[in-house]
Amino acid sequence: MLAANAAAPKGTLPISPASEFIMNIKKNDNVKMLSGKDRGKTGKVLFAFPDEDKVVVEGLNKVARHQRPKKQGQKGQIVRKERAINVSGVMLLCKSCGKPTRIGQKVAGDKKIRVCKKCGADN
Repeated sequence: MLAANAAAPKGTLPISPASEFIMNIKKNDNVKMLSGKDRGKTGKVLFAFPDEDKVVVEGLNKVARHQRPKKQGQKGQIVRKERAINVSGVMLLCKSCGKPTRIGQKVAGDKKIRVCKKCGADN
């Protein structure tokens, strides 16, 4: 591991200690797709992977997986399942105004609360 002030070897990128990006989208949030083949559609977040900055949205970004027969006499099949997408490709839908919005944070006591940037309501 390189020290913070040491130069990276030629032809390599410097290593950042940790991602400074905080993922504001959590499990069970409703989101709208901003890009890809499902652009404009909405769905519920099934899984959130903050380490990878990815989410899995119910019914969106489906891919076909070919499954081989497991037993003799059984047929193979094509299984359609949701794949993880980058969190930058989705936008949170506000619970009160229902619009896709950016998220702010407000400190209430000793807790941080997610706030809608459009209407100011808590999410």
